[in-house]
This record gives sequence, C-alpha cells and structure tokens, in this order.
Amino acid sequence: MLTRKIEIAKRYLDKIVRINMSRKGQSITLSVSERDKAQLEAIAQEFGMMWGDRPNISKLVEAIARRQLLIAPKNDWSPDRIRALKRAMDGLIDLGETEQAEILANLLLERGELSLPLRTEIESCLETIRSHWRTEIDRYILRQQPFQLTYQDAAGRLWNFTVRHATVQLHEKRQYLDCWCEETEGNQDIEELKHNWSLRLDRIPEEAAISPVAAKWRSNLDEIEVEMHLSGGLAFAYRAKPEDIVNNWLPDRQRIRQVVRRVSISFWFIREVMQNAPDILVVSPDSLRDRIKQKLLTLCRHYD
Repeated sequence: MLTRKIEIAKRYLDKIVRINMSRKGQSITLSVSERDKAQLEAIAQEFGMMWGDRPNISKLVEAIARRQLLIAPKNDWSPDRIRALKRAMDGLIDLGETEQAEILANLLLERGELSLPLRTEIESCLETIRSHWRTEIDRYILRQQPFQLTYQDAAGRLWNFTVRHATVQLHEKRQYLDCWCEETEGNQDIEELKHNWSLRLDRIPEEAAISPVAAKWRSNLDEIEVEMHLSGGLAFAYRAKPEDIVNNWLPDRQRIRQVVRRVSISFWFIREVMQNAPDILVVSPDSLRDRIKQKLLTLCRHYD
C-alpha cells in the first residue's frame, strides 16, 4: 500500500498546469479532482507532511523532488517471483495461517505485473479469507472440534452437514473443504467413500450457520487403496505423491510402473485418470474400475 500511495503522488506531479513566478519561490498549481486531492492529503498526513494540523500537499511534492520519498517501479517482478509468492500464499491458506496469507495476498495485489485472471483469483481468495466463517472453520479444525455447516450447491440448494473431520485442500486452483460428514444423501461417490465430501469454500454462504456439535473427531477421511499401472511416457515422467504407498516398476512387465495410492474422494482421482488416459490402467478396486470404465464407454458413445 505504501508504494501505491507514493505512486499516486508522482502521477499527479505530471498534472502541473502552471508555474507561477510571481512569488519569491516557485509555486505549482495542480489540476486534480476533489477525490484525488483527498488521496494526496491522506498520503501527506501519513508521511507527516503537515502545515499546522492540516496535511500539506506541497511538502509531499517537495519530499518526492528531494528524494526523501523514493518512488519504485511496480512492474519489475519476474514471473518466477510471482508464482513463488502465490504458492506460498496457497500453502499458508491450506495450513490455516490466514493472517499471513492475507499479507501476501495484499502484497501481490499491489503489483502491476499480475494478469487479470490471477488478480481475480487472488481477490476471490482474499474475500474467502476475510469471511468470518472461514476463521471459525479453521479454529474448529485446529481444535479438532466437530461442527455443523450450511452449504449451497451449484443448483442453489442448501445442505446441512455434520462435519467430524476436515482439511482445506486446493483442487484445480480452487479451495475445497474435504470433510467426513455423517450425512450421505446426495453423495455420488462409490459406497466405500459415501461419507466423504469435497465442498467448495466459495459456495459456503456468507451468512452460513456454523456451530459446534457433541461428537467425536475422526483422525482422517475414509480411504481406499487404488492400484494402477502406468505406461508410455507417463510411466517415466510420473512423480510420486504423498498419498502413494507403492511406486515401483513391475518386474515381470517391461516399462510398466505400479502405483498404489490412498484415495479419499474418487471424483478428483477419476479426473486425473481421464486426463492421462490411455496411459493409466486402474486395476483395483472393482467398484472404482467399473465407474471409470462406464465413463470411458460414455465418452466413446459421444464420439460414435
């Protein structure tokens, strides 16, 4: 915010319309709107440029001219720096460190290098961080306290969930509350994972009712072990994930990598499989394998 305010002051130096030499010293007349004048006065007051008890724009301009206040460019950050700070912000949000994440978000939003989609995404994250219910959710998770939550789905329907385990995760550049809930109605996951939900944080209503419940906190979500075989270029390019419990080459099959992974929400896993088909073959369990097979058959029908 500091450099932004200094930049505003510099911009209005370019609006000099007349230099009056009738006085002993040179005077500058600025043509600015009342709103811009108020902003310049606020900057002058922040830096202690006062005339008595009133902010003095002339002193602010003089300080800039004498380089007592330095004006730095706001478009010299490399894409690597922007990406690193964005990842750090996402990581802090996932850890529940929302205050530090908000600092990084505001720092990024001050920069002129941000693309419009990235700026929009960060602004959306900032709105979520500042939501009172997000702070409450983080506290419940930290204390391992089960809670009730109101959620609005894509169709606008309201749902009430009793959450007994939850973590905030990033899926495809959006934040989700991955949680174990007592309610299973409407869940389209396979039977073994019916209690697991992935709820978009930006769909939790601002007026959401969040309250503690008397129940036992679970240590994790329900999980299944999924075996898959990777072939082609994917077998060589694959990088192990924290959820993987087996990652090796099959000794009896050339260039086939075996991966066994713990999966808690099949929706995200199936999206990964579909993106990398046909280089991924899901071997087990049958319930998940059959679901993927049906999706592939439907896709083939769409393409005749």
